[in-house]
Amino acid sequence: MTFFDRRDLGLLLLRLGAGGVLAAHGTQKLFGWFGGGGIEGTGQFMESVGYRPGKASATAAGLAETGGGTLLALGLATPAAGAAAAGAMAGAAAVHAPNGFFNMSGGYEYAATLGLAATGLAVTGPGRLSLDHATGHVLDRGWMVPLALCAAAAGTAAVVGARVRHLQRQAENQGAEQDTLFDEATPS
Repeated sequence: MTFFDRRDLGLLLLRLGAGGVLAAHGTQKLFGWFGGGGIEGTGQFMESVGYRPGKASATAAGLAETGGGTLLALGLATPAAGAAAAGAMAGAAAVHAPNGFFNMSGGYEYAATLGLAATGLAVTGPGRLSLDHATGHVLDRGWMVPLALCAAAAGTAAVVGARVRHLQRQAENQGAEQDTLFDEATPS
């Protein structure tokens, strides 16, 4: 007979809470549920904050949040699920970082909290009240944790880096346009 302890119950609650929020957040992007923009609206937003192409970025973020969140809630493929969700939240945090930490100022507090919860679950594991436990942890091996987290970090770094480079080029182009307009307005 298997006994469950408070650690297992705590991990279940954390998985259901963080995973449920992430999944709901992702369905806003993918399907427009819960007042979200769907792929079209989220894609336009992604373009406006420098993630290009917008629709592909919206799809990737929506899948990472919805899929990662759902799998976290179920406790299935926990290392990959946590890493995917953490990567999506790191991308979101990059958008909000210029506004500081706190969410009330548009900061990255919300994204950081969900990302850290997802990472913590990837590292700790889902506990015994999970599908990973029920399936003998075939998708939750110790070696999968660093592999999943490193892959998510590399992918996130590439995507956020491309965004930063795009925003820098955009700022340089706007500066050059303003210089040209100023030069044209100056009498000879």
